[in-house]
Amino acid sequence: MFSIRPYEKSDYPSIMAYDLPQEQAIYTSMPVDVIEATQNNPGYKPYVVFDAGHLIGFFALFTPHTGNPYTPNGEAVIFKSFSIDSRYQKKGYALRVFHELANIARVHYPERDEIVLTVHHTNTPAIQLYKKAGLVDQGWRFAGEFGEELIFHLDLTAST
Repeated sequence: MFSIRPYEKSDYPSIMAYDLPQEQAIYTSMPVDVIEATQNNPGYKPYVVFDAGHLIGFFALFTPHTGNPYTPNGEAVIFKSFSIDSRYQKKGYALRVFHELANIARVHYPERDEIVLTVHHTNTPAIQLYKKAGLVDQGWRFAGEFGEELIFHLDLTAST
């Protein structure tokens, strides 16, 4: 059964077995690194994606207390570190995550009105996925550590 939920410590063995090819790892963070880096940061909430009892995906939602570098909207949630385990890619899971994302954010962040994410300008498959999932590129850009990042937006106030 497909499900998305907040990470729990019991998920750690699955996180350790997560597989992401090096050519994709340059665009995201390994889930184990995110878990370890964010365990004492209440602004980060990691999420796991399961299907049929297998960990198939991961992402984190972040609400910075020091301001959001990607938007002037103080009510935005940042979507970070998204990936699908390589053994489950090209099966429609990434799009399913995005179809559920607004509802997850509304439940866990009811006071927030937008999700933003950044994507490296050379990550064409991700850019196509975000557009297909209904996220909007409003033309905003961010100078990332490894080059230009496009900023995509998802309005949480829109009807589902």
